[in-house]
Amino acid sequence: MTASAGNFGQGMAYAARKRGLPLIVFAAETANRLKLDRMRELGAEVRLAGIDFDAAKQHAREFAEKAGALFIEDGREPAITEGAGTIAVELCRWPAALDFALVPLGNGALLGGIGHWLKAHSPKTRVVGVCATGAPSMANSLRLGVAESTPSIATIADGIGVRVPVPKALADLAGVVDDVVLVTDQAMIEAMQLVFRLHGLVIEPAGVAGIAAARTFPDRFRGGLLATPLCGGNLTGEQIQQWLY
Repeated sequence: MTASAGNFGQGMAYAARKRGLPLIVFAAETANRLKLDRMRELGAEVRLAGIDFDAAKQHAREFAEKAGALFIEDGREPAITEGAGTIAVELCRWPAALDFALVPLGNGALLGGIGHWLKAHSPKTRVVGVCATGAPSMANSLRLGVAESTPSIATIADGIGVRVPVPKALADLAGVVDDVVLVTDQAMIEAMQLVFRLHGLVIEPAGVAGIAAARTFPDRFRGGLLATPLCGGNLTGEQIQQWLY
């Protein structure tokens, strides 16, 4: 049992199918329909509940308790963070040392995995988390040192649209993240268009948050060697028409 905006759920569905395990994914009633379809195509049973991801996660947690099922929470399981860290293993093979790593920050597994490896193997690299201005709970929590939820979120970047931080994830990020910045939806749209125009890649809003940050704060990162993952390419036809053209 898990909850997902779509990307994590696809990974879980792939892993469960490979091992012959049944998986139920709870998603918000407003979730991206393409992501829902892809989770189903990978063998997951998808149930819609709640107005956003965190509401769906609460439904999943309660259902798992009643059913006696294993609940997998993105941001809480060390193995998920460890898997994300393999990205940093590859980044450290670059011949020059990185000055900055700009990493999308949702539940924290991606940033935690990349950040822990870089701190151990490239300590001079500054690790920067990137949140959406319309979903600042993780940024606020890291700055305050305590979990701070928000009453709602308002962003097109569903992959980093977190309203209720995972305390375990915040603990894992302590001492790993050097800074957290916020980027607007418009900045992410412009980053999506840039990546599509220059590289022919269709990336969803959360996936280009790092590029949006680099373009939003040029003085902060000017002259440095930057790295950022481009993760998630789940755009509906309507979204492609709306954001890329």
